Amino acid sequence: MSFATLLTQEQIERIHDASLEILEEVGLKVRYEPARDLFKEHGCAVDGERVKFPRAVVEKYRKLVPSTFTFHARDPKFDKTIPNDSPVIVTASSAPDIIDPVTGHERRAESSDIARIAHLINELPGYDVFSISTLADDAPADQFTISRLYPSIKYCLKPIRVTTTNMKDTNGVMEMAYMVAGGKEAYKEHPFLTHHYCPVVSPLTMDHLSTENVMFFAREGLPVYPTIVPNAGLTSPMSMSGSLVQGNAEFLAGLMLMQMSKEGTPTIYATLGTVADMRSGAYTSGAIECGMLHMAFSQLAKFYNVPCGGYIGLTNSKLNDAQAGYETGMSGIAGLLSGMDMFNIGGLIDALKTFDFAKAVIDDEMALMMKRMKRGISFNDEDLALDLIKEIGPGGSFITAKHTISRMKTEAVMTKIADRDARTIWEKKGATDTQARAMKKVKDVMTANTNSLISSEVEEKLRAAFPGLVAGNLEPIA
Repeated sequence: MSFATLLTQEQIERIHDASLEILEEVGLKVRYEPARDLFKEHGCAVDGERVKFPRAVVEKYRKLVPSTFTFHARDPKFDKTIPNDSPVIVTASSAPDIIDPVTGHERRAESSDIARIAHLINELPGYDVFSISTLADDAPADQFTISRLYPSIKYCLKPIRVTTTNMKDTNGVMEMAYMVAGGKEAYKEHPFLTHHYCPVVSPLTMDHLSTENVMFFAREGLPVYPTIVPNAGLTSPMSMSGSLVQGNAEFLAGLMLMQMSKEGTPTIYATLGTVADMRSGAYTSGAIECGMLHMAFSQLAKFYNVPCGGYIGLTNSKLNDAQAGYETGMSGIAGLLSGMDMFNIGGLIDALKTFDFAKAVIDDEMALMMKRMKRGISFNDEDLALDLIKEIGPGGSFITAKHTISRMKTEAVMTKIADRDARTIWEKKGATDTQARAMKKVKDVMTANTNSLISSEVEEKLRAAFPGLVAGNLEPIA
C-alpha cells in the first residue's frame, strides 16, 4: 500500500534538524536524578536539572532503535507486531467516567465496568490490544492499578497495555503478572503486558515517576514505550510546524532515555498532538488538526525507521452521535493513509473522559474497515478476472460465478452495525438506529463466553497475595 504524505522530504529534514538544534541549545529539564546521571554518562551536558543533548549523541542513539515492536498476549495467537501486522487497534484508555449501559447516564467507572469492557474487547475482532479503558473508582487506596489490571486479565487474552504510578505500584502489577504467568521467568519469556508512560511532559520537561518506570522496564527488557503530547497554543507553539519540532525533540529525548538504559530497546513513535481551541483552551482530540499532526508524526517515524501510532480517531462529542462519527472517521482514515501502525481508538467520547459501550462496538466495525483498507487491492491474475469478464460478456451477470462465491465474504467488509437494508426491511426489523444496534451487540456479547480466563487456583493465590482485591466479576447488562 502506498502512503499519503502531508510533508515534503525537505520539510521532514528541516523538522529533524530543528529538533536537534532545540535539544542541543535548549535541552530538557530532567527532574529524575538517575536519568540525569544516565545522560551525563553517555555524553550529554548536565547543569543542575537542565540536560542538553549534542547532535552526535542524538544521531548515535536514534539509530539503535529496532524497526519493529511486538505486543505479546497471554494467548500467543493474539500477538501483534508492528509494522508487520498494521494497523494494530488499541483501545483508548484511562477515562474516569462511563456511560452506564443500563441507565444511559454518565457516572464514575468501577472495576466491574472494566470486567465488562475487557470481555467486550476480547470478543470483538477489530481490536488487537486492550489498553485498560477506564479508571476504577472503587479501587482500594493502595491497589489503584491492580484493581484495573485484575478484571482485565480475568476476561481478556489479548495483549494488555497498562500504566502504573510509582515503583510500589509497578512492583504490585509485576507480582500479579508473574503469578498469572506461572513465575517471573515464564512471564519474561512471553510478557503479556505492555507498559506505557508519558515521561516527557510538554514543554521539554522529563518528569520523575514515569521516567523512573521507563528506565526500569527498558533495563528489564520488558515491553514499554512513551507518548509525547504537545498541545499547540498551551504546551507547544501555536503552529503545527512549531509543535512538530518540539514534539519531535521530546520523542528523541525519550528515545535516548530508553537506548541509554538498554541499547536495542524497541519503542514506538507514539503521539497525541493537538491544537488547542483558543476560545476556551479546550483539549481538541477530535479536531482535524489532531489527524494532521499524526500524519506528520507518521512521516517522521518513517524517517527514523521506527513504528508509530497514537491517540487518533477520538472525539470531543459528549454523545455517540454524528460528531463522534465524523471526528473518529476523518482522523482515523487520515492516520491510516499516512501509514500509522497503531491506533488508540475505541469507546471514548468527551476528549478521553468517558467510555461508551456502543461507541466501542461502532469503533470495532470502523477498525475492520480500516484493516480492509490497509489490505488494499489485489492485482493477481485471478483477481483481475480477465478470463471471467470475457466469459460473462456484455449484459451478463457475475452473481452465480464461482469467482464471486469464493470472494463474497472476503472482498468486502460485511458490516453488522452499519445498516444497508432497504427502508421497508429496516422498518420491519424495528427501525433501529446505530446506537441501538450497537447496544444490542454489547448485550449479546455479555451473555456469551463469559467464564473467567484465570483458573480458580491462580485466583486463590492472587487473593491471598492481595487482600481486599476487588471482585472483578463480569455482570450481565439487563
